[in-house]
Amino acid sequence: MKVTVLLLSVDEAEMLERSLPAATAQEPRPEVVVVDNECRDATPQLAARHGARHLRLAPRRSYAAAINEAIRQTDGDAVLLLNADCFLRPGFLAAALPRLSEPGIGSVAPKLIRVHGPQGLEPLDQIDTAAMVVDRRRKNGLVGHGRPAHGFTRAAPVFGADGAAALYRRETLACCALAGGREVLDEDMELWASDADLAWRAQLLGWRSVYEPGAVAEHVRTYSPSTRGQMSEPDRRLQFRNRYLMMLKNETGSGLLRDLPWIAGYEVAALGHVLLRERHLLRGYGDAWTLRRGTWRRRRVIQARRVRSSTSAVRAPASAVRAPPFGLRAPE
Repeated sequence: MKVTVLLLSVDEAEMLERSLPAATAQEPRPEVVVVDNECRDATPQLAARHGARHLRLAPRRSYAAAINEAIRQTDGDAVLLLNADCFLRPGFLAAALPRLSEPGIGSVAPKLIRVHGPQGLEPLDQIDTAAMVVDRRRKNGLVGHGRPAHGFTRAAPVFGADGAAALYRRETLACCALAGGREVLDEDMELWASDADLAWRAQLLGWRSVYEPGAVAEHVRTYSPSTRGQMSEPDRRLQFRNRYLMMLKNETGSGLLRDLPWIAGYEVAALGHVLLRERHLLRGYGDAWTLRRGTWRRRRVIQARRVRSSTSAVRAPASAVRAPPFGLRAPE
């Protein structure tokens, strides 16, 4: 099985100094593609130094559009989506890749360990994530975030893999692609929650995801519940509006009826928070409304192809989120 690693850099040469050699040293040896999103730093030179393929994108694109273009221009049977601030430990691919040989498995979620610092050189004895989850409020979250690093040692079904490091079967990505096969990640979403949206879509189309604790990487987390206050207002608004786009596209009638109390309760609380503390998020409602037609077109395609026996989401441990989850359980 040919493995392609799509290593995205947006002026992140400092991070690539560590993440790129860690990726090229994996066994079995992958094709490593440095996706240069109009970088103005040493990203091209680093790609050449480490023997990686250099894919230059100009002008600069959103995260979703950059990854979509990279998927179109590569042909690996397995595709690892990897951020520049994520550093694979030895044996990552050797542990994760066999999972894709299991029937129905479309993606593998690794165990990510939290690190700090400009190059991720300050390790913490904490889990960054052991997969992602969408809870009954339809809030996406990180399984195990902040829990002791020695935990979560058992493989288990999960909702999906966090976009920092997500191993996909190409067949799954092709199945999930929209807009005539050109759009694996929803380009209207740009960045935040586009990975959760893809994971939900894969579930609806009959693909399963599995957490593999033997595949370990270190990650410098930019956005999490603990760092949200440090994010810019545009980023927070984008994250806020993308939840609505994800729901409009993937929600099922039965799922909505089952979890309506949690969803409605969250909406009331969220509106109160917006009015009292973050009025700039009011624009997020308008942004979602503006994008509704394109999202509805995507919904029609997804729901027409939905595998009716599939679950609409996968459950994480109750301790991992602030509201009861739904679906199957993730690792403890």
